[in-house]
Amino acid sequence: MAVQQPKDQFYTADDLWELSQSARYAEQRLELIEGELHEMSPAGWLHGEIASELGAQIRLYAKQHGLGRVTAAETGFVLHKNPSGKDTVLAPDVGFISAARVPEKLPQKFVPFAPDLAVEVISPSEKDDEIISKVELYLRYGVQLVWVVYPLRQLVHVYRPGQENKGTYAFLDINSTLDGEDVLPGFQLNLSELFAEA
Repeated sequence: MAVQQPKDQFYTADDLWELSQSARYAEQRLELIEGELHEMSPAGWLHGEIASELGAQIRLYAKQHGLGRVTAAETGFVLHKNPSGKDTVLAPDVGFISAARVPEKLPQKFVPFAPDLAVEVISPSEKDDEIISKVELYLRYGVQLVWVVYPLRQLVHVYRPGQENKGTYAFLDINSTLDGEDVLPGFQLNLSELFAEA
């Protein structure tokens, strides 16, 4: 949901960082889409359970194989720094960064680039057009693999770059296996396991 802001006022990634540290926005989860603030509602239990399980599975696999780092929900990624100040900062439910891209010293602020893998777990209140817009932003700004997880429908939509940022995609049901492809090589997870508690 877009936050009310004066017309023609846009926020940068640095502005978002400052706002997120302030008392006024301490209880809110904010993202930035082309300079406009968007407030994210707190997630429900099922959403949190699925996101946590998927993040734990990816983290364990990535650590065991030295593939990279995994972030939890609310970790901001600066997808795009716009010269006009219309920056884009999104916070996927799970983010993965390959080892080759991890800096020696982790920044205290937002991750200054897009993740290799972004996972979005969808809540019932989220609208299809908002979800697709977010996927397109991820793909436009360098994310190589996007998993959109629908806990209630027990489905995962998988997106890769291509076709003018709309991406190529596959739809997986509960009988399918989620595959890390070349982004998270060798990672596989049966969706029946992921959705076992749903």
